[in-house]
Amino acid sequence: MSLPKTLSYISFTLMLAAAGAAFYWKKTTDLADADGVDFIQAGPFQIAVSVDPLKPRAGKNQIRIEIRDAKDIPVSGADVRAVAEMPAMGAMPAMRAVADFHESSPGIFTGEIELAMVGSWPLVVDVSTGHDRHVDLAFDMSTNRKGLRLKSAPQPSDTAYYTCAMHPSVRGAAPGNCPICGMDLQPVSHDELQSGSIMVDSSRRQSIGIKTGTVERQAFTLPIHLHGQVTYDETRLRDISLRFDGWIGDLDADFEGKQVKRGELLFTVYSPELLAVQDEYLRARRRGDALEQAARRRLLLWGLSEEQIDWLVEQQKAQDYIPIFSPVSGVVIQKNIVPGSAFEKGDNLLRIADLSQVWIEAHAYEDQLPLLHKGMPAKVRLTNVYHEEISATLTQIDPFLNHSNRSARLRVTLPNTDGELRPGLFADIILSAELGNLLVVPRDAVLISGKKRIVFRDLGQGRLEPVQVRTGYGDSDRIVIRSGLQAGDKIITSGVFLIAAESRLKSGAQQW
Repeated sequence: MSLPKTLSYISFTLMLAAAGAAFYWKKTTDLADADGVDFIQAGPFQIAVSVDPLKPRAGKNQIRIEIRDAKDIPVSGADVRAVAEMPAMGAMPAMRAVADFHESSPGIFTGEIELAMVGSWPLVVDVSTGHDRHVDLAFDMSTNRKGLRLKSAPQPSDTAYYTCAMHPSVRGAAPGNCPICGMDLQPVSHDELQSGSIMVDSSRRQSIGIKTGTVERQAFTLPIHLHGQVTYDETRLRDISLRFDGWIGDLDADFEGKQVKRGELLFTVYSPELLAVQDEYLRARRRGDALEQAARRRLLLWGLSEEQIDWLVEQQKAQDYIPIFSPVSGVVIQKNIVPGSAFEKGDNLLRIADLSQVWIEAHAYEDQLPLLHKGMPAKVRLTNVYHEEISATLTQIDPFLNHSNRSARLRVTLPNTDGELRPGLFADIILSAELGNLLVVPRDAVLISGKKRIVFRDLGQGRLEPVQVRTGYGDSDRIVIRSGLQAGDKIITSGVFLIAAESRLKSGAQQW
C-alpha cells in the first residue's frame, strides 16, 4: 500500500474513534443527567447516591453509593450504612429499613433496602473510613416521586445523629424538632453511640422511677452464711469394750437412745478367763502370800475397777457374771450386743455420747477460707427455732480440703445442758468478716448481663453512660466495686433495667 493511502486510512480510523468517544461521553452524561445523580461534596469525600428503580417502590430497591476523595480517586474499604425510617403516625409505630452494602468495585457500594409500604421514607447515609473521617447525608425519599432529594450534608462532626429525649425512635441527620411531640432534637455523638449512653430528661426520670446516688467508701462487713448440722462432740464419745473374751448376761443398756448415768449398770458378762483370775486372787488373798497383789493388778489391767474388786472380796467367792458399769453419763448411740451375745476382747460393745456439749459442723469453700479464722464470733440458727440466734465462736477450721467439693470443714462448739441440740439437726452458721473501708454501690445499681456487670453513670444534663465494672463481695444491700468507678461518681440506683433496654436499642445488642 502506498504512503498516501496509508495516511488516509489512519486518518479515517482516528475520526471514527473520536466520533465513538464523543457519542459514549454524551450518552453517559445524558444518563447521569436523566437520573439526577450528582456528586455531593461532603467533608473529605465526594459522594453520589442513587436508587433503582428511579421512583422507589414498596418492596425491594437497590441503592448505589459511589465515594471519591478530594482528588477524585475512588475510596475503597469504607464503612457504608443507610437507614430509611418512616416516622410513627398515630397508633402506627415508626418503621425502619436498613440496607446491607458490599463493595462491587473500587469506591462503588451497592445494597438492597426493602420498604414495607408506600409513603415518605427519609433516608440517612453514613460513610466512614475512620474515627476522624466520617460524614452523614440526609435525603428525602418517597414512593410518590423520582430520585432522592438532598436534605443535608453536614461537614465532619462528632454528632452521629439527632434524637428526641421523649421518643428515642426518632432520629435525624440534622437539628430539628420531633415530629411526634415537637421537642428539640438533641445530638448524640459517635462516642456516646459506641458506649450506649442515652439522654433521659427530668420528666422521664420521674415517670420511670429513676433515682441517683453516689459511689462511696464505707466500712464493709461481709456476712458468710454456711449450712451445717449438729453433731457429737468427738472428745465426749466413749466406746465400751473389754479386754477378755466372754458372753453377755443381763443387758440393761438395751436400746439405742437410752440415757445412762456414770456408774450405772450397763450389762453383766461371763468369762471363763476372768473367772479363773478371780479365783486365783481370792485364794492368794486367803493365803496372804505375795501373789495377792499380782493377781489384784491383773484384775485391774483386765478392766475391773477398785470398787468391783472390793465387791468381789465381800462376796468371798468368784462370780460367774461380773457387772460392767458406765464410765460416763450420756446416751447410748450404738449397741452391738444382745443378751447371750458372744464377744471377743477389743470388740466395740456399746458407744456412749455425752451430749452436754455438741459441735455444729459446716463446710466453707476455698474462696471463703481467707476470710475466716479461729476465734471469730458466729451466730447459729436452728431450723426448728429459726427465729432465735445462739452466740458462738468458731473453734476449728480443718487444715485440708475435701477433694470432691473443694471445701474445708469448720465447727463451732455449743453447750447443750437442756438437750435441745439434737445431733442430726440442721443449722445455719452466720459469720461476719470485717473487710475495712471499701468502694460500694447499692445492689440495685448493678445490672448483670451475662459475665458483665454494668452501672449507669450520670454525666449530667440528662446524659447517662453505661460503665462496665468489676465487682467484689456483696451483702443484701451493697456490692463492692473493684474497678470502673471512683468515689464521688454519681450513678443510677433505681430503674436501671428500663435504662438498659433503651441503651441497647440505641447502641445495639453487640455492645453488651
